[in-house]
Amino acid sequence: MSLTTALGIAQNALLTTARRTSIVSQNVTNASNPDYSRRSAVLSSDAPGVRVAEIRRAAAEALFRQNLAASSSWEAQKQLLAGLDTLAISVNGADNAASPATALGKLQEALQLYATSPSSATVAEGALDAARQFVHSLNNGSAQIQTFRTNMDVEIGLAVNDLNSLLADFEIANKSVIAARATGRDTSDALDQRDAILKQISDHIPVSTFSRANDDMVITTADGATLFETRPRAVSFESTTAFAPGISGKSVYIDGVPLRPDKNGAVSGRLASVVALRDDVATTLQTQLDEIARGAIAAFAETDRTGAGAPPLAGLFTWAGGPALPPAGTTTTGLAYSISLNPAFDSDVGGNPALLRDGGANGAAYVANPGGASYADLLIDYGDRLGDPIAFDPAAGLATNVSVTEFASGAIGWIEASRQTASNAEMTTSALKVRTAEALSNETGVNIDVEMSLLLDLEHAYEASARLIRTVDQMMATLLDVV
Repeated sequence: MSLTTALGIAQNALLTTARRTSIVSQNVTNASNPDYSRRSAVLSSDAPGVRVAEIRRAAAEALFRQNLAASSSWEAQKQLLAGLDTLAISVNGADNAASPATALGKLQEALQLYATSPSSATVAEGALDAARQFVHSLNNGSAQIQTFRTNMDVEIGLAVNDLNSLLADFEIANKSVIAARATGRDTSDALDQRDAILKQISDHIPVSTFSRANDDMVITTADGATLFETRPRAVSFESTTAFAPGISGKSVYIDGVPLRPDKNGAVSGRLASVVALRDDVATTLQTQLDEIARGAIAAFAETDRTGAGAPPLAGLFTWAGGPALPPAGTTTTGLAYSISLNPAFDSDVGGNPALLRDGGANGAAYVANPGGASYADLLIDYGDRLGDPIAFDPAAGLATNVSVTEFASGAIGWIEASRQTASNAEMTTSALKVRTAEALSNETGVNIDVEMSLLLDLEHAYEASARLIRTVDQMMATLLDVV
C-alpha cells in the first residue's frame, strides 16, 4: 500500500468518523424528544476507505399506527370523562346536594311533616319552600345543561380551527418530504416534523394513512373521508350562538361531507368526544330532567271532585302549557326549564299555601277539603303519588315504569355510571397509549447508553485514524530527509 493510499484511507476515516459523531450527538441531544426518531449512518466502501452512504431514520410503521390509534382513543376518553365530571357537578352539585332527586326527597319529607300538622301555616310554608327548591333544581339544571352544550359547541369550533391549522402545517411538511426524497437529500428531519403533526391531528380525529411515490402521504378519517391528499381538505363548522332545549347542534363537515360517528359506536378522537357530550350525553340528561318535571306535575295534579268528568289540571307545579297536564308517557322537551311553582299556592305573589292541603287552585270543582283545618288526606295522597309507578319515555335511557322518585334517583345513577365507565375507559386507554409509546420508543427512540457507547467507539476510531496520519507523516518526512 502506498503512503498516498494510506493517507487517503485515514482522511476518509476521519471524515466518516466526524459525520457519524455528528449523528450520534444529534441523537443524544434529542433523546428526550418524543417526536424524534433515531438516526444511524449506513457505510459503504469508497476507495480509498469508507464513507457515509446515507443516514437511516429508525421507523416502525405498525407501532406508529398503533400509537396513533391509542392516543386518539385516550384523548376521547379523557375529554369524555372531564365533560361528564363538569356536567354532574353543574347539574347535581357536590355530592348530589343540588340534584332534583335530593330536592324531591326533601319535598316528600316536608309533605309528611305537613300531613302531621295540617293546621300549621308555618309548616305549610316549609312545604312550599321545599317545592320552590325542587323547581329551582330543575330550572337551574336545565340552564346548566344548555350552558354546557354552548361551551362544548365552542370547543368544537376551536378544535376545527386547530385541525385546519394542523392540516396546513402538514402540507408544508409533506412537501418538504417529497422534495427531499425527489432530490436524494436526507428526509429525516422532514419526516419527524410530519409525524409530529400527524400525532396532533390524530388527537382530534382518528386517521388512517398511506404513502405514494416519494413518500407523499394521504390521510383519511376512520369512516373513509379524505382529510389530506396533496392539499388539505377544508374542515368546516357553524357554531350555534346559544342553546335551548330542543335546539340541535350543527355538524362538522370535511370537504362538504358531514363527519359521521364510528360505525361500531366507539368514540375516538377529542372532536368526536366533544360532539357526543353536546349531542348525546347532555341531551339525554335534559330528557331525564324533563321527565322528572312531568312526573312531578302529574303527581301534584288536581282532580275534579264533582264527578262531572273535568280533566286533571296542574296543581302545585305548572308549566308553560298549563293548566293542562303534559302528555303522559312521552317527553315534553324543555319541561324542566319551564316548570314553575303555581302562583295560586305561592304566598310571595299573593297565593295561599293551604291549597296544597285543601285543593281548589283550579276552582271549586277541584276542592278536596271544604273546610277542615285538620284534613291531611290530600297531602298523604300526594306523597303516595310520588311513590306510584308511571310510564316514562324510553328516550331518557332509564327505567320506563317506576315512580318519579325512583326515576329521579335513577338519573343520578345514570350519570355516575357514565362517569365510572368513562373513568375505567380512560385508565385503560391511557395504559395502552403508554405501552404503545414505550414500544415505539424502544424501536425508534434514542437509548443514551447505546449512543454513549457508540461515541466511545468513534473516539477510538478517530484516535486510530489520527495515529495513522501521524505515522504516514513521519514516514513521508523520513523519505524527504533521505532525498
